[in-house]
Amino acid sequence: MTTTERRPRTWLSWPVWLLALLLVAAAVAPLVLHWLGNVDDQRLVDLDVYRTGGAAVLEGRSVYGFVTPAPQLLPFTYPPVAALLATPLAAMSWTAAQWTWTALIFLTLAITVRLSFRAVLGGAGTVPGVPDGGPVSPHAVPDTPTGEADAVPGTPAGGAARTTGPSGGVRARLGGLVRFGEVSEADGTGGAGGVGRLWTPLLFAALMIACTYLMPIRDQVRFGQVDILLVALCLADCVARRPVWPRGMLIGLATAVKLTPGVFLIYLLIAGFGPGARREHRETFFVAALTAALLTLLPFLVIPGDSADFWFRALLDPERLGANAATTNQSMRGMLIRLYLPDALTILLWLALVAVVAWYGFRHARRALLDGHLVAGVALVGLMAVLLSPVAWIHHLAWVVVVLGALAGDGRDPVRLRVAAGVWLYYVLPIPWWGVTIKAAEIPVLSPVLGKIVQNGFGLGALVLVWLLGVWLPNRRETFRALP
Repeated sequence: MTTTERRPRTWLSWPVWLLALLLVAAAVAPLVLHWLGNVDDQRLVDLDVYRTGGAAVLEGRSVYGFVTPAPQLLPFTYPPVAALLATPLAAMSWTAAQWTWTALIFLTLAITVRLSFRAVLGGAGTVPGVPDGGPVSPHAVPDTPTGEADAVPGTPAGGAARTTGPSGGVRARLGGLVRFGEVSEADGTGGAGGVGRLWTPLLFAALMIACTYLMPIRDQVRFGQVDILLVALCLADCVARRPVWPRGMLIGLATAVKLTPGVFLIYLLIAGFGPGARREHRETFFVAALTAALLTLLPFLVIPGDSADFWFRALLDPERLGANAATTNQSMRGMLIRLYLPDALTILLWLALVAVVAWYGFRHARRALLDGHLVAGVALVGLMAVLLSPVAWIHHLAWVVVVLGALAGDGRDPVRLRVAAGVWLYYVLPIPWWGVTIKAAEIPVLSPVLGKIVQNGFGLGALVLVWLLGVWLPNRRETFRALP
């Protein structure tokens, strides 16, 4: 099909994109209006913390010496650079800040959905300069989807690979040396069993709506949280095909703002210096580490007292983050604390679990990267940020959006789609709070045991997701590829 013949379809897609935007707006409006219409002292309470931290910088007050007004009484818990970045929010009116921040949440959610589901949405467009359904030039590989790639059984990490898409020969000619952003699970010409360009906006809208109503994303809107912004930064840094920024810079920024994305530094370190590593992976690690270090040192020049206060006092007080035993803490440490074992035993068990889960998760994340499954690798590392952290609230599980994209793949495997749908439903339901209800029922034997299991449902679910992405998903790819 020639460029002239394709042009009408391109123009026809704009009304469909407008319809998709209207559908998303209509679907999310009840959620947004509900939480932005909440009583003032319950409205976007985390955004209030950010603004108050920014205001403290502007007014020369102590960033870590305040709490927000009653009944919340929340302290500023982020590194000093986050307070500096929050100064524009403090300069706005409270109403303007609420709407601006909520719009930013949905903008970064849209970026996350687009990148996470790039494989299934890849059928929306064609490779630039390539006719619809035509072959993909090997010279275009770094900037175009290249097929669902898997290492050839029996070859070493980074060895020759094959794909199920039409560009499998391209991947083989490249010798399986995968760059960040180079390989996705879309074939670039059909995706999702041949979803056409005109239908893709509606598919994107459906995915946006579905992800908006995940409980971790609903909590982003409820509290005015920053997590989905950090997810988008880390994901874009890993999977963008031709970033205009030095790759690694966004991970460094996210790490400087909230520390937990620092798990990506471990990921990059392992990927860049282990067997089969590429120089690009090492360079990405150095850029990320340098960016995080510079943004950590910068506040010592601007607000030195607050910087010292954070790193040598506030950071060492986990209770500043809230009640660690609360249901909303779904990290492994939170689940162990709710067992109410002796403190020393709890610490020992936690450290042992951290070592085992970190080894397991990072090992499979690195394997995913070397095999070209970048979204799955990012999803695994994001789950490490939740599970290994001393405190991980439910809204920290915004990484589930990336998990769903990795599970769905290019949309051709119905088994993977059903598993993704099941995971979506699981994280839509308020399962941890069901556990609280069961415990409150005080049914002998049943309430204490079942109640605790259900109360830890999202954290236990995250552990299952690590297995799904690390073991089940690679096996399923092999099974699906072998089907007649």
